[in-house]
Amino acid sequence: MARTIKDKSLRITLVKSPLGYSKRHKGTIRALGLRRLQQTVEHVDSPQLRGMLDKVSHLLDIVDG
Repeated sequence: MARTIKDKSLRITLVKSPLGYSKRHKGTIRALGLRRLQQTVEHVDSPQLRGMLDKVSHLLDIVDG
């Protein structure tokens, strides 16, 4: 999918380890593309992405970018 200027993006950083949390939380972190602490990824904003972020927001730092 080609990204256009209109697409809003979010910068997502893993700031807390998912160790000790459920397999679902760990799976969501992996699905976001995060593998290690302080790693930052950028995704195009969508309702599906927002749902994922709501479930694991206590582990992440999210910045509009």
